[in-house]
Amino acid sequence: MIEDVLKAKKVAFYTLGCKLNFAETSSIGRMLKADGFQAVDFHETPDLYVINTCSVTENADKKCKKVVREALKHSPDAYIVIVGCYAQLKPDEIVEIEGVDLVLGAAEKFNITAHLGELVKSGKGKSIASEVSNANTFVNAYSFGERTRSFLKVQDGCDYKCAFCTIPLARGSSRSDTIDNILASASELVDQGIQEVVLTGVNIGDYGRRVSDGTDKEVDFLDLIKALDEVPIPRFRISSIEPNLLTNEIIDFVATSKRFMPHFHIPLQSGSNVLLKAMRRRYKRELYADRVAHIKAAMPHACIGVDVIVGFPGETEEEFLNTYQFLNELEVSYFHVFTYSERADTHALSLGGVVPVNERRKRNKMLRILSEKKRRHFYEQHLGTSRSILFEAETDGAFMNGFTDNYIKICTAYDPLLVNEMRSARLHEVNAKGQVEIEVDAFLSLH
Repeated sequence: MIEDVLKAKKVAFYTLGCKLNFAETSSIGRMLKADGFQAVDFHETPDLYVINTCSVTENADKKCKKVVREALKHSPDAYIVIVGCYAQLKPDEIVEIEGVDLVLGAAEKFNITAHLGELVKSGKGKSIASEVSNANTFVNAYSFGERTRSFLKVQDGCDYKCAFCTIPLARGSSRSDTIDNILASASELVDQGIQEVVLTGVNIGDYGRRVSDGTDKEVDFLDLIKALDEVPIPRFRISSIEPNLLTNEIIDFVATSKRFMPHFHIPLQSGSNVLLKAMRRRYKRELYADRVAHIKAAMPHACIGVDVIVGFPGETEEEFLNTYQFLNELEVSYFHVFTYSERADTHALSLGGVVPVNERRKRNKMLRILSEKKRRHFYEQHLGTSRSILFEAETDGAFMNGFTDNYIKICTAYDPLLVNEMRSARLHEVNAKGQVEIEVDAFLSLH
């Protein structure tokens, strides 16, 4: 019964998926801490597990089931609560997983403490997931304590209807926090000594739609980043932003900003206009190329990441090669390559030209190889130069990593004095792991 949980109150979390999920897990953790729960590691026999799920691909669903099984191995009597996108899309499927006690949908997950009273070890889970239209308010969230940087949620939901995507079905319509609330959260992170904040959401370029205070004041993403540029956090990064919403004005502002890093992640999905139309994307490849060119003209040192999908219905060999050649010629730095997987209730299921799974995998491998070549070329362009580096807390005991302002991954000998510190150093060489090593004793200044 719930009384047993309330006596011990040890909780462990596991997060699948995007930066937004990490921000929301952290906020749920703070809610439970306020209710008296103590956060422990996954293997420390907690009394309660909260698993925050993703459902972008079929593989993400399988990962959720595996995490549940692993949780039961560590703590067989623990209560297990599932939240997140998978929980909203397939609550009835999740309650059939052995060991799951409670499933909370998008409109219920931030009221988790109230729902804990419904936990019962009956051998059959319970799902509480109302229609996604009920997820119509903005709940602020940010991550803290899990890693060097913080993920700050500024927007949620999406009004786009891309043919392959279930996110609008899982998170509801686009909505935004107020600039004042976001600034307040950023100030809290300043007090916690955070050096880098990543702005997150489902479609952050759509910021300003349905602002949570209900006012008619018109604000947009450019207004937001201008306001955040005055917050004394050394680094801000913009997470994935749609190319049609990444305006030249935003690019130009970042180029002269005090705090926003020269790093953009812009989803492409396909370099074929035929497929972009079939995917219901809101731009053509020409606009994408224009955005990349504008970034590089304003910031030649900028890092540009790309999302791309292979194996979408109708992607012939010719269309795939169009994408491959387009990416090869673009001055971008790395790719996140996704293999298309069929998702229930999406428009793509009605399209012909299904690509065999083995062909999808082959195309994925080709683009991943090209991505590594692009990344290495980008890194090599900056060897011999000095860049600001923020060092991570994570270490294997011998080495530690960090990232430059323009998102080059650094590797150096572990030094506890460097954790969560920023230094400027010369970039020396790219090692066998594809990371950049810095010159010994090459630190130039402390920021």
